[in-house]
Amino acid sequence: MSAKFLLRKQEFEVRHGISIGEALRELEISPESVLPTRKGELIDEDQILQEGDVIRLVRVIAGG
Repeated sequence: MSAKFLLRKQEFEVRHGISIGEALRELEISPESVLPTRKGELIDEDQILQEGDVIRLVRVIAGG
């Protein structure tokens, strides 16, 4: 079993044992463009993915 990223209606399977930031870069998603959350709690992109993790990615919206 691997880990999953959920971004809106998209679902990505990623390997566990790497950091969230590394997985995002492999998927070509800019780590600065999303906020990773686990069970509703904001987590750091340095967190190592565990088998079975489900990480919801929330898009960062900038305005001015």
